[in-house]
Amino acid sequence: MYPKLTKHIEEILLQKISDERKAMLQPLIDFIKQKKRNQESASVNFICTHNSRRSHLAQIWAQTASAYFKIPDIHCYSGGTETTALFPKVVETLMEAGFHIWKLNNSENPVYAVKYSENALPLIAFSKKYDNIFNPSTGFAAIMTCSQADGDCPFILGAEKRIPVTFEDPKISNATPEQTRIYRERSLQIGAEMFYVFSQINH
Repeated sequence: MYPKLTKHIEEILLQKISDERKAMLQPLIDFIKQKKRNQESASVNFICTHNSRRSHLAQIWAQTASAYFKIPDIHCYSGGTETTALFPKVVETLMEAGFHIWKLNNSENPVYAVKYSENALPLIAFSKKYDNIFNPSTGFAAIMTCSQADGDCPFILGAEKRIPVTFEDPKISNATPEQTRIYRERSLQIGAEMFYVFSQINH
């Protein structure tokens, strides 16, 4: 992993996670463990309304955590109930954490390549609906990262398991002096919880 990101991960691993949050994360841990027992790959699709903030943070941190803990055959995706664009502050926050990110085009919904390590395949990040052709169509765990998407989508077609793991939207800080701090805190929380999940897989 990139040195700056490795240093940030040290901070992530020091974060405290409440018993309530651990209980919320347990079904995801169980899903991945079951796939491992069956010697199957595990596909996880993080779903939020706009696929612009929390779902991307969760996807990218989860994929990074699986690599950090050397858990193979983990495929992390993200999607929304509608398409918007990956919010630029999320990209900035992840770059500040140590990810290397390139913008691949300049459309209204830009596509980014995200790397956590020199030799890792890049994650491709852009806003899309959860059932986009880019995402898995069957056998995946649908992780609902916002309460609105959780309420709007009681049924996710093709999902083997549907698990609510909701986070507060950092969007509340937009256009305020607190924006950088709030986005960093949310990224840190999501990163810590995804690292906790993957730390439990081989236990």
